[in-house]
Amino acid sequence: MSDFSLSFTPLIAPAWLIAMAVAAIVVVALGLLARRRGSLLRALGLALVLLALGDPSLVREDREPLRDVVAVVLDRSASQSIGPRRAQTDKARAEIEKSINGLGNVDVHFVDGGGVDSGNDGTRLFASLNAALADVPPERVGGAILVTDGVVHDIPANAGALGFNAPLHVFVTGREGERDRRIELVEAPRFGLVGKDISVGVRVHDTSGSSQPVQVRVRRDGADIANARVRPGLLVRIPVQIEHGGPNVVEFEVAALDDELTTLNNKAVLTVEGVRDKLKVLLVSGEPHAGERTWRNLLKADANVDLVHFTILRPPEKQDGTPISELSLIAFPTSDLFGRRIKDFDLIIFDRYSSQTVLPNVYFENIVRYVREGGALLMATGPDFSGPEGLYYSPLGKIAPARPTNAIIERAFRAQVSDDGRKHPVTRGLPGSEQSPPQWSEWYRQVSAERLRGVTVMNGADNQPLLLLSREGKGRVGLMLSDQIWLWARGYQGGGPHLDLMRRMAHWLMKEPELEEEALRATARGREITITRQSLKPETPPVTLAFPSGETRSVTLQAGEPGLSQATLSVDDFGLYRVTDGELSALVNVGPENPREFQDVVSTPDKLRPLAEATGGSVRRISAGADDSIVLPRFVSMRESPVYGGSDYIGVKRTGASVVTGIGVAPLAIGLVGLLVLLGGVLLGWIGESRRRAS
Repeated sequence: MSDFSLSFTPLIAPAWLIAMAVAAIVVVALGLLARRRGSLLRALGLALVLLALGDPSLVREDREPLRDVVAVVLDRSASQSIGPRRAQTDKARAEIEKSINGLGNVDVHFVDGGGVDSGNDGTRLFASLNAALADVPPERVGGAILVTDGVVHDIPANAGALGFNAPLHVFVTGREGERDRRIELVEAPRFGLVGKDISVGVRVHDTSGSSQPVQVRVRRDGADIANARVRPGLLVRIPVQIEHGGPNVVEFEVAALDDELTTLNNKAVLTVEGVRDKLKVLLVSGEPHAGERTWRNLLKADANVDLVHFTILRPPEKQDGTPISELSLIAFPTSDLFGRRIKDFDLIIFDRYSSQTVLPNVYFENIVRYVREGGALLMATGPDFSGPEGLYYSPLGKIAPARPTNAIIERAFRAQVSDDGRKHPVTRGLPGSEQSPPQWSEWYRQVSAERLRGVTVMNGADNQPLLLLSREGKGRVGLMLSDQIWLWARGYQGGGPHLDLMRRMAHWLMKEPELEEEALRATARGREITITRQSLKPETPPVTLAFPSGETRSVTLQAGEPGLSQATLSVDDFGLYRVTDGELSALVNVGPENPREFQDVVSTPDKLRPLAEATGGSVRRISAGADDSIVLPRFVSMRESPVYGGSDYIGVKRTGASVVTGIGVAPLAIGLVGLLVLLGGVLLGWIGESRRRAS
């Protein structure tokens, strides 16, 4: 295909050429006013001279037509996995490709949009459309087609923002009349105090239009904690107690409709970080000794600890004749602390305390009850533990992890982490324990005892138990059979990891989740789930991973550090995953806790209709029945038009775009042609003058 055009390349400056043209017009005009013969011929001659100075050329362009481009964006978002939508999309792709190829001279660009990696931005199809046309000139775009359920979250404000002048057609998957019920978290606190309630605002949405109250089930860490009746459309606040520190996974699930589109959005997940306000610790020290202030210094250094400390300096049996009026000791409020206020404490520590008649047995019975109901007790003992007044021979002996053998070992030894201790979070990886012998100072005294219950995490002289941890009912008990840890605190022979050991011990007793010796944890980073099993058992069985869809998979864990086994796997779907080994379970949420993608899953043509019609395009459903069958309109080629669609067809715009493949230039005012034209003009002028003289 060739196009011809006229081009001028003046031989003199355009200003001079314009001045000469004006002068020529003046001369010719004067001649015509004077009615002089030959004025028209002179005008022709001057015009030819001016034309020659303009250097006209005939330009020939050889053009090759370019193929029009149609972009087709296929919605691959998570909501497209509902029902037959994905199958309808795949069928539509095949038919679109066949129909467009049948038009001829059209390139079709297919692109998947709104994929599972779109985070919490929802379905972003127009970002994918822009990417598909990024390297295509706007004048070559013949149209764009979206195959989607119609729930798109990046719709441009107007047609001009599309960046091309061509029709946008939308094929909507799904079926008309779909029904769905979902739950929305309106007010969702991210932090809460342990033992306190938080208020979570929820709202139920029901596209069926029903206003009857529906049941909302509330779970915390997989266990049912509450049920509520909620009327659709109304905001309801549900109290949830934060049970422990660290992540508390709370689920809200609304009952499903009989013919509901999907139950994926019937659940909402909230992860609340449990924070302890103040840890209340009661420290009771017995007779003064060299390491008396070790525990006090540790606890006072922690700003999160509210410490109550009493030291028994003058037991009742001590009768030295000092008048009571001259004593400045503070009365020990035993009835208050070990009576009605005992449950206020997170941890009770007895540091070298022996039964000195300060506390009657009824208070020790209260402590036993306090522990079994969920409290924590630590007995840091000395030689007095094995005597008749030792704590073992009080009611606390019923929950003590070891029984004294009435012997005291007094010689140098180094504390050793036991085999179970290498696996236990309290003693695993203590600085210095990786060497043999351990790189910490010696101790010189230990109470000989026989283990009764719990686990020995450290051994002392003659490989006898030194530090034991046990569970008693809902509570926990720790027993240290030496009063020599102060040597580490004082830096004797280089000291030892007293801060790490004492802090971990106290936190384990107060049930900090990261120090559980038997725990199953699951964490998510991006689309990867890491499963970790903490255990003192010799073998770790496989765990079962339950997907949001209900599918399950067995996962084998690989041994790592002592007491830890782990596995990492990639998943495709967003949602709440459950991990269990038959005894323990864990929950982990992949992706946003309440994905925008599932906040509205009912397919609709209404959201995209204004934009499509503004471009001259159309929006239509393609479902042909109850299965995944579809019906697409005819595809036709159209020239520039305000409307590119009808009831049974859609139009692809023919742009007429082309590319120049060659250029030919033929000068008209120079060379032989120009010479002949000028000579012809002179000849005509001479003939005209000759005739005028002859007359």
